[in-house]
Amino acid sequence: MQREAYFCAARSKNVVDIVLMEQGLHDEPKKLRREVQKALDNTCDIQGRPYDASLLGYGLCSNGIVGLSAKIPIVAPRGHDCITLLLGSKDKYQEYFDSHRGVYWYSPGWIESDEQPSEERYEKKLKEYKEKYGDDNAQYLMEVEQKWIKEYGWATYIDWGFVDLDEYKNYTKRCAEFLRWNYDELKGSPVLMQKLVDGDWHDSEFLVVKPGQKISEDLTNDGIIKAE
Repeated sequence: MQREAYFCAARSKNVVDIVLMEQGLHDEPKKLRREVQKALDNTCDIQGRPYDASLLGYGLCSNGIVGLSAKIPIVAPRGHDCITLLLGSKDKYQEYFDSHRGVYWYSPGWIESDEQPSEERYEKKLKEYKEKYGDDNAQYLMEVEQKWIKEYGWATYIDWGFVDLDEYKNYTKRCAEFLRWNYDELKGSPVLMQKLVDGDWHDSEFLVVKPGQKISEDLTNDGIIKAE
């Protein structure tokens, strides 16, 4: 969410420092928790001035943020993952999720990470396996690895209207064709992320975690996460 975060921070009345985290931490929730906690432990800017709060660009993310705490307030969007921030609403996320079986999301940031399901990624991985394990073993490993693709049926691009990024839409369309998924586009929205950086946390879209409290899951309720 690098582009989106800088876009919203630039429009905010507040001074916001963006801390970028390694892509792919979602795949290892324990590592995500460890790395994000390190970032939360830093409560001052580069000049030693204290922050008012730490803002998370993560949703629940496979319980990756459960247990996080800080000496200053933490503010987290109520969502299952960061796609909620890109769409601008957890209700919009849930509505689309309920009506589309197996959605894999594409956005400028995800595409720029070079890790999205695609023909290029497939060929890159196949080459690596051939070099390590030989042709026959490589083909078998690729067949096993690609089984998860059958669980998805949609490649959906989230469009924030950034200039000259039509190539990313076309890239997503090519991925959908290669993977035999349906292609779709959704209009993204900066509303939720803008509220986050503007300090407008007073509605049900956000969880404010006070110093001494920790983030916990709350999946039986609409809030998704809670403070304990």
